[in-house]
Amino acid sequence: MIDQGRLITQSVSIPVIGDADNGYGNAMNVKRTVKGYINAGFAGIILEDQVSPKACGHTRGRKVVSREEAVMRIKAAVDARNESGSDIVIVARTDARQALSLDEALFRSRAFADAGADVVFIDALASKQEMEAFCQISPLVPKMANMLEGGGKTPILTPLELEDIGYKLVAYPLSLIGVSIRAMQDSLTAIKGGRIPPPGSMPSFEEIKDILGFNAYYEEEKRYTTSTDQLLSKRESSSLYSVQQREQVETEQTSQTVKDAIVEVITPDVYNKYGADSSREPFSGIWSRTLRIKITGRDGLEKLDLRIPAGFLDGITNIVPALGGVNIKELLDNAAEEIGGKLLDFNDRMGDRIQVFLE
Repeated sequence: MIDQGRLITQSVSIPVIGDADNGYGNAMNVKRTVKGYINAGFAGIILEDQVSPKACGHTRGRKVVSREEAVMRIKAAVDARNESGSDIVIVARTDARQALSLDEALFRSRAFADAGADVVFIDALASKQEMEAFCQISPLVPKMANMLEGGGKTPILTPLELEDIGYKLVAYPLSLIGVSIRAMQDSLTAIKGGRIPPPGSMPSFEEIKDILGFNAYYEEEKRYTTSTDQLLSKRESSSLYSVQQREQVETEQTSQTVKDAIVEVITPDVYNKYGADSSREPFSGIWSRTLRIKITGRDGLEKLDLRIPAGFLDGITNIVPALGGVNIKELLDNAAEEIGGKLLDFNDRMGDRIQVFLE
């Protein structure tokens, strides 16, 4: 809880209240827990009087510790706050309404307030009348409500309705996770059905980047850019690689024109010194040849037709002569002396025809 809480408190600029369950032990453990939550950056902490292991207050079989032990937990929490010089808000929760009775829950709430709790909270109150009775005790101490959406024991009220009763804090614990689950289910159903979620149901990529802080990071990064960084950036973008673009030929099939995307071929300039101009070294011969890769779909439409320097393949086959059971090195050597030599011609599992020529 402390590790995850620290990540959350460092990610937002608003106060975060951490649920500390029953403090994870006796009064000494409660003090340790409170100090840990303070160090993690929590603005508030919720402590309750359930036995271990605790459970959701809206389920059956609730059990609570004795009244005396419950009060001592809150006193220990207040002491821990004072010893740390912190202003963390201590929210004292009781589950006595379902475990024992409404009267016991009201009594414990008064005792928690007297012990120094900043906020008191009775979970799983069963009616609006019980909620009103709770807000009338210790009137100077703020009250917290828990609206368990979808079928808890407490009536679901709006924030304005709760304010009218006398509450100052409210948790809607399932709202965010609930709508997130439903949105993910709808998206996965759409993808499974061969569709994609409609654009209006999700933010654009630019909005996502802004939400995650990309743009703010980029702006801050500019403040620390040096002249060396700028020089390296220019070198990386211009001198190491040269980019060649080639637009695919339009193919006509069944009165329909298909235009393939432009193919970018990246050629390392470093190979120029080894004879890419076919004028030097034995190695230069293969760099004067072109490797053509052509893919034709099973529907007869051309999917890909690109050419790259054959030296790329030669360099690879010198290291790994065979791939997938095919001796590429041998095929390259056999076709090296032929213009238009065919290296490969086969149909893949999808039915597309793949052809590789040495030109």
